[in-house]
Amino acid sequence: MRTTILFSALCAALTIHANPQIAEISIQPISSSHPQAPLPFASISYDLAALDSSTITSYDAPDIPDSSSLVRIGVYDPKVKSWLSGTTVASTENFAKGYSPTITVSVNSRGDVLSAALKGVQIDAGQTRDFGPKVVVLTEERGPQPVLNKPVVVSKDGKKVEEEVEKTFLQKYWWMIGIAVFIALSGSGGEQGK
Repeated sequence: MRTTILFSALCAALTIHANPQIAEISIQPISSSHPQAPLPFASISYDLAALDSSTITSYDAPDIPDSSSLVRIGVYDPKVKSWLSGTTVASTENFAKGYSPTITVSVNSRGDVLSAALKGVQIDAGQTRDFGPKVVVLTEERGPQPVLNKPVVVSKDGKKVEEEVEKTFLQKYWWMIGIAVFIALSGSGGEQGK
């Protein structure tokens, strides 16, 4: 009995776990003298169910010419020779000695790459031994929505209309109290002369 429950729980856990997706990130040195085609930079594996477990499966340190001070990062398709995602431009100083590249990839709810970015993080050799490149995968989310007040009512003159103050019970129905008092004081007019 317990074996079947354990087996069914294991099967359920395996079906819930989504398949990891892979994104191929490219880099292109930007140079005015001789333009270069984008080169493979990193291969990233990520799972939308567990974004914290995203890893870099392959990384090629870029060969950047000295004439280039900027690089473009994104997903590039060499077959159609166009960028498939949004690109960002980063300084080549992100690859300088003492810096570790961190690749930030933005994906939509289906897992398609929207854009990629690069930032060099300064390494403190006394604090960590992990000098390799890192990846951060972010999903698009709906941002916080503003809380709106009541709309401002403007008169024909363009001036703000003041709200009317709610009247109290006595202010609304004073005349009914007057009628009730008049009827009570006037009496029934019944038998007086017996």
